[in-house]
Amino acid sequence: MKFQQTFEFYPFLDTVVALVAAFVLGTLIGAERQYRQRTAGLRTNVLVAVGAAAFVDLGLRVAGSAEAVRVISYVVSGIGFLGAGVIMKEGMNVRGLNTAATLWCSAAVGCCAGTSMIAEATLLTAFVLAGNTLLRPLVNMINRIPIDDRATEATYEVSIISSHEAMPQMRDLLVERLEQANYPVSDVEIVERGDDTVEIVATLVSTAVDPHEIEAVTTFLERQAGVTNATWDGSTKD
Repeated sequence: MKFQQTFEFYPFLDTVVALVAAFVLGTLIGAERQYRQRTAGLRTNVLVAVGAAAFVDLGLRVAGSAEAVRVISYVVSGIGFLGAGVIMKEGMNVRGLNTAATLWCSAAVGCCAGTSMIAEATLLTAFVLAGNTLLRPLVNMINRIPIDDRATEATYEVSIISSHEAMPQMRDLLVERLEQANYPVSDVEIVERGDDTVEIVATLVSTAVDPHEIEAVTTFLERQAGVTNATWDGSTKD
């Protein structure tokens, strides 16, 4: 039987230790994600860690260290596709980056376990848990600091709701007023909002703005005939 030819007790024992370590450490990482109700929770992180450990261990046993290194490179690139599946874009905001990064780290833990580097895998798990838990209060504290729009480079959009008849004039006036305020426009988009109204959205070149200057532009535009609303919004790009 082929099994009798390939089975060796001590290498098999190493595989058992590697997979158990990957399972336990992946469980620790996944439990924190599950508690936070993230898209990739307990089972996903465990399977990523165990799968990475299994592939690396297989390459190591079949062809040695050189092949294991090659398998690790494939795991690193392959896990990127899985991580992309949990990243979602909502408007100008992106969600799931932290979850994707955690999956990437779970794969790294599995790779360490697959090469029997259990101590290193445990250390990496501690750092991952620290990053997702101990740094959370610091993140919350930073998020509470008011953002100075004049010092933060971001992408801003200025939009106005106008009638169809006033649209050509308001589009030109919007661009003109923004450029007079030294805020060059990179793109203008016209979006239908109904039978009688359209939304004109001007995207500014990434820059820092003075909120009072942008407010002055939107206030002026809102007073024009045919315009029912004028607003602006921005999102940081870093």
